[in-house]
Amino acid sequence: MNTIAKHTLVAALAAAIGLGATVAQAQTATDRVYVTDSRNEVAKSGFGLCWRTGYWTPAAAATDPAGCACDKDLLPADKCAPKAAASAAATGVKPAGEKITLSADALFDFDKAVLRPEGKKKLDELAAKVADIKLEVIIAVGHADRFGTDAYNQKLSEKRAAAVKEYLVSKGLEANRVYTEGKGKKQPVTKANECKGGKSKKVLECLQPDRRVEIEVIGTK
Repeated sequence: MNTIAKHTLVAALAAAIGLGATVAQAQTATDRVYVTDSRNEVAKSGFGLCWRTGYWTPAAAATDPAGCACDKDLLPADKCAPKAAASAAATGVKPAGEKITLSADALFDFDKAVLRPEGKKKLDELAAKVADIKLEVIIAVGHADRFGTDAYNQKLSEKRAAAVKEYLVSKGLEANRVYTEGKGKKQPVTKANECKGGKSKKVLECLQPDRRVEIEVIGTK
């Protein structure tokens, strides 16, 4: 599609959604890859998706101020998660950070990624604490023990972190302020010479510290 055609398509889309987008700005400002309106806010579809200009690429989105809000899942994690803390530092306000480690067994049944009632209660307590601060970002990182393949444990740790995010969002937290990551079994807490043996009850209990979800809350008081 040539440049003129791209510009025509962007203009047509902006007119169709009736948001009065400043399309000329989106067309000429190559550092902005999303259509913006007269308030310089990104125009969105009825499904809440950001309208992209013809300049959009994943690399360009990473440098756009709205990139993390619009396409976080397509960008490297380190491009988005630190930005909230960085913005607070730029204003001279030091963010207050608190890291909480919750036993995965307290949140989920063994080998599962569905929150237990006890797990929801713990997250309710966390959500209540967050309500008392100006939240910048929450980072939830899932971990697994050594039993199972790398691929299986990676997926399990990701699903558990995602379940934590989904629940926190259901409690009113903004989805774009909660980031998730899975580490699989790559970062155990137990030592290599501990918890030796097969999958016995004793060994599973010994490995419990490895089955965890680390939740880091960053905000200002």
